[in-house]
Amino acid sequence: MSAPLVFEHRANPAPLPAEERARVLAAPGFGRHFTDHMVRATWTAEDGWHDARVEAYGPLQLDPSAAVLHYAQEVFEGLKAYRWEDGSVWSFRPRANAARLARSARRLALPELSEADFLASLHALVEADAAWVPSGGETSLYLRPFMFASEAFLGVRAAARVDYLVIASPAGSYFTGGLKPVSIWLSRDHARAAPGGLGAAKTGGNYAASLLPQQQAAEHGCEQVCFLDAAERTWVEELGGMNVYFVHADGTLVTPALTGTILEGVTRDAILQLAGEVGLRPVERRVSVQEWKDGAASGEITEVFACGTAAVVTPIGRLVDGEEEVVPRGGAEAGEVTERIRAALLDVQHGRAQDRHGWMHRLL
Repeated sequence: MSAPLVFEHRANPAPLPAEERARVLAAPGFGRHFTDHMVRATWTAEDGWHDARVEAYGPLQLDPSAAVLHYAQEVFEGLKAYRWEDGSVWSFRPRANAARLARSARRLALPELSEADFLASLHALVEADAAWVPSGGETSLYLRPFMFASEAFLGVRAAARVDYLVIASPAGSYFTGGLKPVSIWLSRDHARAAPGGLGAAKTGGNYAASLLPQQQAAEHGCEQVCFLDAAERTWVEELGGMNVYFVHADGTLVTPALTGTILEGVTRDAILQLAGEVGLRPVERRVSVQEWKDGAASGEITEVFACGTAAVVTPIGRLVDGEEEVVPRGGAEAGEVTERIRAALLDVQHGRAQDRHGWMHRLL
């Protein structure tokens, strides 16, 4: 086994002045501003992982023949760091992100990064840019670990040189004006992933595949797109970047079962564990779009929501399938169960509630 990585700190000689950083943190948005540093490490077939460091955030220099530009050999993760009331900084289930990054890397024929090295990279960046972790409300520091094939060559094979980086971006509350239900466009012409493909890996190609349907959704007045299975075009899979949950009148909480074409969301898994604590019975099974429609019409399905790292929990107000609109009988507003689950997760993440599952990991 290789020795654990030690991240050498190379301070940014020109960090953003404190006054400008304060202005950014006052209204950070999401993914628009980045901290002073980034983490970087290199892997080669000869030497394994090495040259781990924290360095100034800045542009990357890539050879035009870098494998990632031609064969899309890359994977990434997304998680948040939260500043608690006592000033400490914590992350939510980073070991689950480490495990998923390893699974994604394996599927894309990339080298796996150990859990210990993954966690060390988060610690190194947050320690360097602690002043960038916002406080108050639902703010956080979004962390984006990723790795890509940087070897310069034109040939269809696994790359012999790979770079791993972590960048960070302060994030404000996703719903600045209160919890707002979204409208979902059902994609009938496009699939996100097929059996045996990359659906269970967190890789950019899956998101690229969602962009055209996302444009179509916007053209029809919808904020998000929902994908069906590629084989039968019958079964609900996930949105462009979020998993889906259905609240049933009998207290059952249903989410589409993982089939190899659906990304195993960290928030999705946490909700399965949390469901019993908020009086629900979690079930993973296949859900057809017809069941969604019939359940909304009959009142059997009382609420529908999506979940993911960025928004945590997002209520779904309506589904648009061509000319047909599907709205739960209770209306298109955020439901009581959706709000309860979202509040329970946020309270744990921000240190306002007891962490019964050991989800939180202290970074600082």
